[in-house]
Amino acid sequence: MTGTELNISTRAGVFDAIAAGPPQGRPVLLLHGFPQTKLVWRRQISALAAHGYRVVAPDQRGYSPGVRPQRPEDYRMSRLVDDVVAITEDLGWATFDLVGHDWGGAVAWWTARAHPGRLRSLTAVSTPHPGALATTLRTDQDQRERSQYMLDWRETPATEERMLADDARMLRSFYADKVPAESAEAYVRHLSRPGALTAALNWYRAGRPDGVIGVVEVPTLYVWSTQDSAFGAAAAQETGRWVTGPYRFETLQGISHWIPEEAPDELSRLLLDHLGAHGSSKQ
Repeated sequence: MTGTELNISTRAGVFDAIAAGPPQGRPVLLLHGFPQTKLVWRRQISALAAHGYRVVAPDQRGYSPGVRPQRPEDYRMSRLVDDVVAITEDLGWATFDLVGHDWGGAVAWWTARAHPGRLRSLTAVSTPHPGALATTLRTDQDQRERSQYMLDWRETPATEERMLADDARMLRSFYADKVPAESAEAYVRHLSRPGALTAALNWYRAGRPDGVIGVVEVPTLYVWSTQDSAFGAAAAQETGRWVTGPYRFETLQGISHWIPEEAPDELSRLLLDHLGAHGSSKQ
């Protein structure tokens, strides 16, 4: 992957990021999840940049050392959405396309609801609409069991100790041989630095969002995979009820939660199709 390292200055602090593609290309922001970094998007960055898009992938709050507050409440969803706005304002983007995976997907859904006028399109990878997830947590035992880890990880500092013990054996196990070995090593190194894993886990410890999310109006692509351990079919199928704009739901058979790295070419193709359906690669 070719790209340029960026430092994006906001009131919250300085975000580390990778940028690629022509500066005047149509802007696309990529948001990673746990336990990964901006490098999860390396294949998509190359593919989008090659087609003329201007792509930026930041290390999000807690993952960027320059934006690593200590209090869990500083990782509430409203703060994470504010970060997206601040990053794009510093980049000079009046409108942009937003893509998110895992926690990045959750932030993307909330941003699309809060700032629909800023987004040309939304792509959520793995993560269902938060309203769909909330519904199935009430009605679907399978999803409740899948989401139990979110409650378990709120314990501190025991969770950090377990994940990093024995050369980060537990943390490494999450990637389940579905993530390239060099990527997994990079993520483990990043999260093993002082304070980094606690900051990442603070996303789980921040508590409920400040309000109730409604339907999303922007053109939306949702990509889910049948072997996702975190999000089951019920929440995936429910998601379409929460989108009133143009909606496309794609299912990847036999693929795990780690779609951007396990099925990079397929995801890049879907992204390019979705972006192309809602404008050109030009600003």
